[in-house]
Amino acid sequence: MDFIDTDIVIQQREGRSLQELLDKDGIEKFMEVEEIIVSQLQLKQCIISTGGSVVYSEKAMNMLKQDGLVIYLHVAFDEIQRRLTNITTRGIVIKNGHSLRDVYEERVPLYMRHSDITLDCTRKDIEHCVSELIARIQEDQ
Repeated sequence: MDFIDTDIVIQQREGRSLQELLDKDGIEKFMEVEEIIVSQLQLKQCIISTGGSVVYSEKAMNMLKQDGLVIYLHVAFDEIQRRLTNITTRGIVIKNGHSLRDVYEERVPLYMRHSDITLDCTRKDIEHCVSELIARIQEDQ
């Protein structure tokens, strides 16, 4: 299968980093651009990696679910916090006054609601997660 990362597509189309888009245009504009780009994808037999904020867009999530499976790779908050070394330059949609934990707690129920498969990847290596995911997909078919 092919692979596409929508954060990279956004950066290429906008000609700037996600953080620059957020800093200069704001969260609403960023999410509008993200929704447009994800909603216009017309891909077959492709793994699509989205940014975490796409889950706020019903339109984008419905488009992703239309022709494929939406898979939520769950990771516990402490692991997310450990992995993200600098959230102020990473291009993460965080509303003023909110913490990373606030974002996590707001998004997890949305990820759960929109996912066809939820895979807990907390404290698991990539190989284990991939094997488990393949087994889950084969079960669902």
